[in-house]
Amino acid sequence: MNSYRLYPILAFGATAAIIGYALLSRKNEKPAEDLERERRTDLARGGRIIDGNVIDVLELEDDVTGQQMILLVYTYDVAGVTYEASQDVTHLRQFIDLYSCRLGLPASVKYDPHNPGDSIVISETWSGLRKPTIVLPQRTEAKSVNLNVPFRPSIVSSLTNS
Repeated sequence: MNSYRLYPILAFGATAAIIGYALLSRKNEKPAEDLERERRTDLARGGRIIDGNVIDVLELEDDVTGQQMILLVYTYDVAGVTYEASQDVTHLRQFIDLYSCRLGLPASVKYDPHNPGDSIVISETWSGLRKPTIVLPQRTEAKSVNLNVPFRPSIVSSLTNS
């Protein structure tokens, strides 16, 4: 039996195994917005809270796409180390009043205890801003309902006589 006949079969099998492994191990990549939302949710659910300060709110515009990005810049201290971070709050505009965020505004920051540089100030379910972030509409006075029913003796007397 000729051993050289087995080489093409082995090469074909190895190539098929490598291609199969590459296809099966490939992850389905999620969009950047979904990854950021998952990060915020994880930090809001399991992060530690510490005091921080909002430094600035930056409104940047991308030159290529023309989309506007709103960044909330803040600082916080963990174990004697000062961190300065920013959070993209473009998709969280309905939860935040950008004009009330000013230099030195105290805020609570949630951070990952295993990676203190990973932090948030606001998410869909949690807000660390000390001022009310959602402006509620003014309540209008409720109109009082007149519950006084005129007394009709004819109805009362007919009920008591029977």
